[in-house]
Amino acid sequence: MRIIWGILFGCLATTAQAQGLFSLNSREDGRMWEAVGRLELAGEAFCTGALIDERLVLTAAHCIFDTTTGEPVPVEDLNFLAGWRNGRASAYRRVKRAVAHPDYDFLGPADSDRVRNDIALLELQLPIRNTTIRPFETDTRPELGDSVGVVSYRHDRSEAPNLQETCEVISRQDGILVLSCEVDFGASGSPVFSFADDGRPRIVSVVSAKATADGTPVSLGTALLEPLNEVRALLETAENPGAGLERLDAGTRRDTGAKFVKP
Repeated sequence: MRIIWGILFGCLATTAQAQGLFSLNSREDGRMWEAVGRLELAGEAFCTGALIDERLVLTAAHCIFDTTTGEPVPVEDLNFLAGWRNGRASAYRRVKRAVAHPDYDFLGPADSDRVRNDIALLELQLPIRNTTIRPFETDTRPELGDSVGVVSYRHDRSEAPNLQETCEVISRQDGILVLSCEVDFGASGSPVFSFADDGRPRIVSVVSAKATADGTPVSLGTALLEPLNEVRALLETAENPGAGLERLDAGTRRDTGAKFVKP
């Protein structure tokens, strides 16, 4: 399979129609997915993230970088809105620390290394302890041909989470999952789920980028387990509350890889 990399890490636009997408517009529809939320950056842009612990959010590393300076976005500008739907969140939390994978190079070439390490963990200032919001377990990467699903916020469907549960794992290459799932603006950092025999969704990847494989649009994500363990270890060894991210100077333009709320 020949993969042509998309340069749009974070933009994640595709011309395919939104087939198989189900908008979770009601609490009943979205009750299994309340731990997925919008990651907002200074109210100007957003990505998608998912709670994997009462205090930890998993997302894509490129979401928390400024594309103009190559520097991380200040943690005080990062907010997680769990279960965001129609103007309300099931829980709202500010971010205390944000740590990207140690081998992630935001300014590096758009290649397999960048996708493989494109994950970050955000530590929330306060834990989310809510009986309706259950953090997701993570699991080893799925096998070739396995069915997976994606829950995301998209530029054209930004006011409620959207579920696509008809994707497949097309290929596994160098720690990367090649998926048939659709991606679009705002989908960066979206959790990719496998569905075990018990029916409980578990996160197996994070949406990073788009590409074409043999002329067909695909999405790319990291094979989660080892990179996630490495980011967890880095987070545990960080001594200072702001150690994961450097601050941007006041007045610096924040131009991230996320979807912009305002034109």
